[in-house]
Amino acid sequence: MWSGPGIKFGDVRIEADVIPVTGEGDDDFGIVCRAVDEDNFYFLVISSDGYYGIGKVKDGIQSLIGMEGMPPSEHIHKGQSFNHMRADCIGERLELSVNSQLLASVEDPDFRRGRVGVLAGTLGAGSTDVVFDNFSVLTP
Repeated sequence: MWSGPGIKFGDVRIEADVIPVTGEGDDDFGIVCRAVDEDNFYFLVISSDGYYGIGKVKDGIQSLIGMEGMPPSEHIHKGQSFNHMRADCIGERLELSVNSQLLASVEDPDFRRGRVGVLAGTLGAGSTDVVFDNFSVLTP
């Protein structure tokens, strides 16, 4: 599930502080950029068990970009801990940084402009609650 202010941008830097407060640990949460509609957007996510990924939903089909699965990172604070996320969606480049560490940088030409927002969900059964704070959108 994702939500945002409904404003469209091209190139953006999005930052947010995130804290998962409940859930089974089989979750992901993060930032959405260039959302054309419900079936076409980029996502830059982490999980409460320390994994990350950059992907897209295109024509309703979800896939990761430039990675076969979500790799782990020692820079992600696990459990119900605070993480500062930054997503740069500039040109064809998408970059995910967590706690001031660049975790991934990929390129994809599909979406050039769209809405921004935050997302949270589970990868299986169960539910999750995530608090997002200090959400900001900057244009370079």
